[in-house]
Amino acid sequence: MSIRATNQADVIPLRPVPTAPGPSGAPPGEPLWRDLVGEVLRRERKAQGRTLKEMSEASRISLAYLSEVERGRKEASSEVLAAAARALGLTLADVLALAGERLVSLTAARSRTGAPGAAGGHRSVRTALPARRTGPAGPMGGVLLAA
Repeated sequence: MSIRATNQADVIPLRPVPTAPGPSGAPPGEPLWRDLVGEVLRRERKAQGRTLKEMSEASRISLAYLSEVERGRKEASSEVLAAAARALGLTLADVLALAGERLVSLTAARSRTGAPGAAGGHRSVRTALPARRTGPAGPMGGVLLAA
């Protein structure tokens, strides 16, 4: 056996290899959180007419790293996301809420088209949440998550 053959190992890709393209050519399956957050950061930055360099300087995040976060190549820490959000005049909660809204819309679109992995007999977390309550447990009261 050659050295090359013995040095080869099974590689598990970070992103699953799609079996067939989904609607609009996108791979099937759940979207990655880092892609959604990067999409939000890029969309908000461009909406403000700012360059990546301007945002990098304002957030004190390296240009290369910020670019990779926007493209969904890097999973940014909460500190990095908070700095990027502040540079855009947003809060971390704003960025996460926008990414969450995008996730819900993508998931809803997939369930309407019957894409693989959509719904799959599982109830939506949104439908499993109790009505808003106030009390000692806080504004949400107890939260029940359905699988």
